[in-house]
Amino acid sequence: MRSIYYFLAMSLVATIILFLPIITLLATTPISGYISIFMDKEAMLAIFLSVLSATITTLLAIFLGVPLAYILARYDFFGKRFIEEFLDLPIMLPHTVAGIALLTLFGPRALIGSMLKNIGIYFVDTLWGIVLAQFFVSAPLLIKSALVSFRSIDDAIIKVARSLGASPLRVFADIELPLAMRGINTGAILCWMRAISEFGAVIILAYYPMTAPVLIFFRFTTQGLSASKPIAAVLLLITIVIFAILKYSGE
Repeated sequence: MRSIYYFLAMSLVATIILFLPIITLLATTPISGYISIFMDKEAMLAIFLSVLSATITTLLAIFLGVPLAYILARYDFFGKRFIEEFLDLPIMLPHTVAGIALLTLFGPRALIGSMLKNIGIYFVDTLWGIVLAQFFVSAPLLIKSALVSFRSIDDAIIKVARSLGASPLRVFADIELPLAMRGINTGAILCWMRAISEFGAVIILAYYPMTAPVLIFFRFTTQGLSASKPIAAVLLLITIVIFAILKYSGE
């Protein structure tokens, strides 16, 4: 019986730590603070940029990541295990390390960055730099979720469809993709949420134009909590609304 009270107590502590800061931030920000941010062009541009870049990142992750997840789930090849294990690294890396790693490869004087610069593609202090940083840290969440979904599909269903003459592409489009869609949607939501919150990699690779997390940090370090708190509250509120739309619209 005592174990039940222990678990209840620990659950209460975890709930307080996880939810109370969010509730406190929203509740203690005055109405005037919310209004001031909606009237602040710099803040609204930063929030819009965060939403836009996270959306582009998620679409790119779906376009590139779902095929990769499918290949990993359905085929055996040399290096497959290494790729699957490597997917965890961008999630585990400290964010500033991720930013330095990206800058080392995609900076204007780096291997890939210098080649892309010749055709007019820049990553340092551009929207595409923000997307690149967000993609690096968030796409693995979508890929791993899609991978689990594809692997959970009963192989018997696929074999029956193939035996009836359906091509691999037809089986994928009509059977496997719909069955895996729930996991892909979950991964897409996680990817979007992770992308919009990214700070460390973004601030190193693309400090300007400022996303909302970067602007919050800038105002906190230059003007203090009172200047940064309303932006954080508005971003949190917008994120919660978009999260609810994405999550429950697919159910």
